[in-house]
Amino acid sequence: MTTKTLRTGGGVSVRYAPRAALSGAGLILLTLALGTVLVGTGDFPMTPGEVLDTLLGRGTVVQEFAVMELRLPRVLVAIFVGAALALGGAVFQSISRNPLGSPDVIGFGQGATVGALTVIVLFQGSAVATALGAVVGGVLTGAVIYLLAWKRGVHGYRLVLVGIGAAAMLTSVIHYLITKANLVDATRATVWMTGSLDGRDWTQFWPLLAVCCVLVPLVLGHGRALRMLEMGDDAAYALGVKVERTRIVLMASAVLLVAVATSAAGPIVFVSLSAPQLARRLTRAPGPNLAVSAVMGSALLLSADWIAGNAFGDRQLPVGVITGILGGCYLLWLLVSERKAGRI
Repeated sequence: MTTKTLRTGGGVSVRYAPRAALSGAGLILLTLALGTVLVGTGDFPMTPGEVLDTLLGRGTVVQEFAVMELRLPRVLVAIFVGAALALGGAVFQSISRNPLGSPDVIGFGQGATVGALTVIVLFQGSAVATALGAVVGGVLTGAVIYLLAWKRGVHGYRLVLVGIGAAAMLTSVIHYLITKANLVDATRATVWMTGSLDGRDWTQFWPLLAVCCVLVPLVLGHGRALRMLEMGDDAAYALGVKVERTRIVLMASAVLLVAVATSAAGPIVFVSLSAPQLARRLTRAPGPNLAVSAVMGSALLLSADWIAGNAFGDRQLPVGVITGILGGCYLLWLLVSERKAGRI
């Protein structure tokens, strides 16, 4: 990987990788373009120019209602959910040093789902209570998996194996809760479990934004330490990294990001798995590629949402169905690649 140094007049220098910087900029532009197209898509179609005029306050009353109340919140939720899922996936894949160390593979997504279904099935809770249940379920699952995987530290395959076992058990709990539900609650639970952006409004966006504003800078600020952790605990210690403290902070932040994203849009699968890997292949840079992974997650989820709404005629599918299909194909390819490389 080629790196360059940018020097300022005040004597401050910043090292950066041109390919990674260009990749990030390209993904940001792609995300903005996809978002603009999606805001203009629907029963009341609008051109990108009309969307931009409306955002600048020059639209008609009907256009302002369609954009500001119906479509823009959905797109913003998609952007932040995709970024949160991808960033959480990048952290766990880096800590476990395993491309399969994704939150939706090692149980955190299932834990959030159990929390939400418990509120829906046992307490008939509201949408806000369901979202809170998802957050609590995800956080508790993260704490339990961390404790079960602990043995003089949390390392690689132990975390993945414990997480896969926890995911299997939690999936059984999900099925049990569905069988205990009445028809109305079971239908509501099934719709939530699919993972969807339908009906998302400012109520889901503002809590998601608040959490991301706190946790995303925190995770990005630990990017260098996370890169050191990938070299092993001993090397990280030698380089001055407080290994266990850093690992706990990063894992807690990643669990919260995934849990809050799940509470906002349901368990949208495979974004956490695929976005960091695609970002790494795009940048060809070592390390977790946190910022590029986050933007890649946003672009992937917006792309999946566009496919779900436009590729099947009049029938609009939940976005979780599309990410499941694409992510499942990617997981099979990843497993074959890892097996050929002798890592599994």
